[in-house]
Amino acid sequence: MSWTAILILSGGCYLAKLTGVVAGDRFATVLAPVTTLLPAALFSAIVVLMTVADGTALVLDARLLGVSVAVVAVIRRAPFAVVVGLAMLATAGLRLLA
Repeated sequence: MSWTAILILSGGCYLAKLTGVVAGDRFATVLAPVTTLLPAALFSAIVVLMTVADGTALVLDARLLGVSVAVVAVIRRAPFAVVVGLAMLATAGLRLLA
């Protein structure tokens, strides 16, 4: 990454912070519905990237089965430890068979 890109990105981050300080709570009520959804959306994006991406390549392997089993367990309202255990067993089982 070049120094120009680093300086431009740093300046953009500084301006975003400065905008938040200057605006204060004026936009808090308008943006509240969006800000409550952002953590879930970001976490979902990270999970998807870690599941099906390996560098620049698309990879469909045992991790996808593990995440799919975890999603089903979450939908069925299983406890967190059960969700993780089922995903782990599904992933390990498929890797064992392959």
